[in-house]
Amino acid sequence: MIVDDRTANEKKTHTLGVVGTDTFMSGWGLANNGMSYAVWACTSDDVDVIEERVRNRGDMKRVRIVTLNGYKARGAKHTHIYVANK
Repeated sequence: MIVDDRTANEKKTHTLGVVGTDTFMSGWGLANNGMSYAVWACTSDDVDVIEERVRNRGDMKRVRIVTLNGYKARGAKHTHIYVANK
């Protein structure tokens, strides 16, 4: 299951995502017995700032940058894509 908060226009502008395995949400709720991924969609201008912000969170593991066009959340039972700006 993927929940994407981006508008149609943001899907054109916010094409990069900073993904982290959400250690708090994994294993229960919509990710029962599985992994939950949190993704912050951003522009190429903002990706470095957003990546640093996500890496500094204590609840995110395996932080990585992905291209969101055609993104498949392999291994996740639940993925939520948020919109991020500097």
